[in-house]
Amino acid sequence: MKSSTIAPTDDQDLKLLERAASVTETLKEAVGKQIVGQHDIVDGLLTALLANGHVLLVGVPGLAKTLLVSTLAKSLSLDFSRIQFTPDLMPTDITGTEVIEENKTTGQRIFRFVKGPIFSNIILADEINRTPPKTQAALLQAMQEREVTAAGSTYPLTLPFFVLATQNPIEQEGTYPLPEAQLDRFMLQLQIEYPSRKEEEEIVLRTTGQEEPKIDPVLSSDELMKLQQLVRRIPAAPSLIAFAVRLATSTRPGFSGEKSVADKYINWGVGPRASQYLVLGAKARAAFRGDPIPSYEDIIAVAPAILEHRLVLNFEAEADGRTTNDIIAEILEEATKWT
Repeated sequence: MKSSTIAPTDDQDLKLLERAASVTETLKEAVGKQIVGQHDIVDGLLTALLANGHVLLVGVPGLAKTLLVSTLAKSLSLDFSRIQFTPDLMPTDITGTEVIEENKTTGQRIFRFVKGPIFSNIILADEINRTPPKTQAALLQAMQEREVTAAGSTYPLTLPFFVLATQNPIEQEGTYPLPEAQLDRFMLQLQIEYPSRKEEEEIVLRTTGQEEPKIDPVLSSDELMKLQQLVRRIPAAPSLIAFAVRLATSTRPGFSGEKSVADKYINWGVGPRASQYLVLGAKARAAFRGDPIPSYEDIIAVAPAILEHRLVLNFEAEADGRTTNDIIAEILEEATKWT
């Protein structure tokens, strides 16, 4: 990924950084009117949004995954489409299809492309693992290239374009696990956990009353794209890039030249896209603070959500009862010694 860099003293960009910091806090407050807790999840969503990446939300039913996404869309004043993925969903149901129209004056028949729900700013792909692979694959080009090809023609998508997919981890019967090629297109995988007892009491209080919180838009699409461009222009020191790449390569068995946790427990490590997202995620977190320089701590903070869905553990990890999160924690603990 190529990007130009800016001097941290550039007045216009410093103003944009201040705007990014203030907007982030305002967005958190707006989402907080509807969503109780889940602060780390909201931080992750905003990180991916500023970095122009996509997010996979994993959690059991009833944890407000859909409500979280729709609330974020309302606060951003962006077009929002929800696609409920089902076993009978076809690729054209997502991308759109050509229909025949007849000119009533001339009698001439022509083809017209009718756009599908993918032509929106924020896409909620609900329960994406319930649909067959060919329909899942319909999202690939859209997520990576921001365009759709149908009937030999290519149609650009409306920018900004942000895909939030949800996945239920406990209902696996009749589902189609996402292939690694598609998982890699998601910048982050965010695991939504149960709320605390106090948070759940607040949820019940809010949702069983008459008052419906009003969500006002706080950021336009033009402003969002300016902030996304700003994140790309934030400079990353060569040492920071080297740290991100070393972290990524430390997940690859046999790559470090010495016996490591990757050699013992990992079949396949992460690819170069993870290194790119580590740096972009660090830049986005720096923008949250209005800081023109990302840090090693920013990379460490975004690393678990970037690495988790890209690692393939071996049988020995399963036999020893080691989870992906356990392995990532051990890798990150070792990484803190590099700085």
